[in-house]
Amino acid sequence: MDHYLLTLWNSTSSGEVKVKDIAENLYLSTKQTRRKLGQWHDEGWLTFTSGRGRGNESKLLWKRDVESEYEQQYSAHLEKYSIEQVSKLLLFQWSTETKQRLMTQFQSKFGFQQEGQDRLIIPRFYPFLTYHPLKAADVHSANLIANLYNRVVALDDNNTVIPELAHSWEVQDKRLTLYIRKDVSFHDGSILKAEDVVQTFLQMKQDETYAELWKPITSISSPAPFIVELVYPNGCTYILPLLSMISASIYKESPIGSVIGTGSFYLGENTDEKTVLHAFKHYYGERPLLDSVEFIQVSREFGNVYYGAHESREVGTFEVESDSGFGIVVMNAFRQTDIARKEVRDYIHMLIDKHRPQISMIDARISENSNGCLIGYSKNYMIPEIPKPVLSNSLTMKYVGYTKAVSLWLKDILEHAGITVELEEVSFHDALYHDHLKGASDLFIHGEIFEMNQSFSYFNFMKNTHSPLSKLTLSDSQLQKLIQAYDELPFENWMDHHLKIEDYLIKNSLCIPLYYSKRQIPFSINLMNVEIKHFGYVDLSKLWMKPKREA
Repeated sequence: MDHYLLTLWNSTSSGEVKVKDIAENLYLSTKQTRRKLGQWHDEGWLTFTSGRGRGNESKLLWKRDVESEYEQQYSAHLEKYSIEQVSKLLLFQWSTETKQRLMTQFQSKFGFQQEGQDRLIIPRFYPFLTYHPLKAADVHSANLIANLYNRVVALDDNNTVIPELAHSWEVQDKRLTLYIRKDVSFHDGSILKAEDVVQTFLQMKQDETYAELWKPITSISSPAPFIVELVYPNGCTYILPLLSMISASIYKESPIGSVIGTGSFYLGENTDEKTVLHAFKHYYGERPLLDSVEFIQVSREFGNVYYGAHESREVGTFEVESDSGFGIVVMNAFRQTDIARKEVRDYIHMLIDKHRPQISMIDARISENSNGCLIGYSKNYMIPEIPKPVLSNSLTMKYVGYTKAVSLWLKDILEHAGITVELEEVSFHDALYHDHLKGASDLFIHGEIFEMNQSFSYFNFMKNTHSPLSKLTLSDSQLQKLIQAYDELPFENWMDHHLKIEDYLIKNSLCIPLYYSKRQIPFSINLMNVEIKHFGYVDLSKLWMKPKREA
């Protein structure tokens, strides 16, 4: 199946044609296009007659229905080949009606498949960027990591510390002692040792993203088998929450460089087409009820509904709603542009506050946020009318794909108010790992999802180098003083301090609340025990489906 041929079928009718126009449509050179036309002519798909002389157009006559034949081939592929191979065919330029039919067929391959083993297949819109705990800066990778690794402790949304690889611990003013479980297996069959925990913590402490968080800890050692000690001479009020982070997951590296965990699933395959997780039968906790989970790469047009493999479209579903975070507008006051002036930021802030109620018209999944980032704690606020200041130049605003619609909306609002905006797209990768957004634009929209515990997540949001506010905090001495004050505060008293920082950011028009986001995922009614866990994603280790009954 040739995607160039299908594109030509759906874009060009029989009649006079220009090879140059066809080449531009197919993103090929004129020479490549003529070669393709000759090939398709020989294969009997079409008749192509090249124009001779100036003013004589070339002629194309279709002899076979390309899309109809390709649709039949697609159905045959769906039965014969793996689902990840077939998913590539959905990226072809089908007509809308045909693509809908193909996606419906493809959908039937998703969901639970009970063929001796319970296998859940999930559509994946983007490949996972990493499965290394220290390198995960996006929620999709972090959700994968949550299923592959364990931490020494976990922290729930009620500030309760839960044992994982450490079964017990002793917290003192200047020292933490962890007691590690015995006979915990890594995915390669080796046994977890205290030295593995020490090495993981040392790697995290030395990582530039987390070095500031680990600054209070001066010593990490194992004084005896299955004991790990962390020493912090000047205190560390957040020591256990720090070790509960997904990035603090315990791992070891194999001689060939792969990263191995102790989680309820292990990584069986990870390619551009699919990622496969298998249940870890020697998991120290409760074995997953699924045997495997496959994430298959599909186009964005593909739905997110999870059906059983042999269920009809009429099978009932139920929707699970989860928190998908919040959106903020960040203004980089440290730049040597008009955005450094508070009156300019305040005027933009006023415009946002005035138009924010319209935000749900852009996307039904988002709603206005006129409070702040701390759900249940942030207070509602309003901005008074102020006159428009004089700007010397246009403002630079950059965006990533998922914020495009909201960024265009904001650009339109600013330009209607007389502020010229230069808009530029940045790749998701560059936004995560480089300074293309947080350093090279006057303002940008950022979407954030907290892990599970809101209080510690907000603290991390202020501190880590991947934060959209990292450049801002380094350039603002008052903000730095507010962040340093965490060192003296007990963790349970942090929320009041969070609100002080948020109030400073809002009053200085540095970080402006914009929207709350929700996701609704329909599940087949036959899928059991759907629970939401890290970053608003379903806990894969708890899912199961009722076995089929014999007719």
